Amino acid sequence: MSQLHGTFCWNELNTRDPDGAAHHYASLMGWQIETAPMADGSNYHVAMRGDTPVAGIFDMRPHAFMNGMPDHWFSYIAHDDVDRAVTDFEAAGGAVRRPAFDVPGTGRIAIVVDPIGAVIGLMTPGTM
Repeated sequence: MSQLHGTFCWNELNTRDPDGAAHHYASLMGWQIETAPMADGSNYHVAMRGDTPVAGIFDMRPHAFMNGMPDHWFSYIAHDDVDRAVTDFEAAGGAVRRPAFDVPGTGRIAIVVDPIGAVIGLMTPGTM
């Protein structure tokens, strides 16, 4: 995971078939898949290229806020201070879709919408 301020640092597949997606992308891309349990009872898959994590696969099913969304790839941009970034984003005409929250072992994340309607994740990366 790249941790440079202002760079894309993480890509995540949000899907209702995380096991099928993990199998598909592992065979297509040569990724090794590591699986970790989440607090909601689902599993989070981390796609690895050797010792380097390259993408995540997230199970959308347990999350009501994702109802009606199609399966999709989602990107995060690294920021040294997500809380300040959210304030700055709103001041520049954006909106907050999901306020900043901590993900243990990953970092601090917020989901925002830019002034033209594009949704993006902001992250102050921790260590995986």
